[in-house]
Amino acid sequence: MARAGAAAGAAVRDSDGRTYAAGPVELAALQLSALQVAVAMAISSGAEGLEAGLLVGGSGTTTGDRVDTDPGLAALTEVSSSAYAIVADAQGGNPRRLDRE
Repeated sequence: MARAGAAAGAAVRDSDGRTYAAGPVELAALQLSALQVAVAMAISSGAEGLEAGLLVGGSGTTTGDRVDTDPGLAALTEVSSSAYAIVADAQGGNPRRLDRE
């Protein structure tokens, strides 16, 4: 997050133990949450499954919006229905686990 100057960041761990970290993409032609980018990186690298995701900052954790509306959560659980996400504020505090039903 610091290197990219982003308010949010995300990572996913695949079923082989590899970790993919990403920030959000905010272009006029393309808008992706950090979690969507991390999931896309894993899939494009050949990951066959995902264990978990981490979302730091971003939608819901600082603005009061519902964090479970992040579209990356749908991508995470589409790849692996048992995958869950850990969500924390921008400083990494107040972590909580989200399980998508």
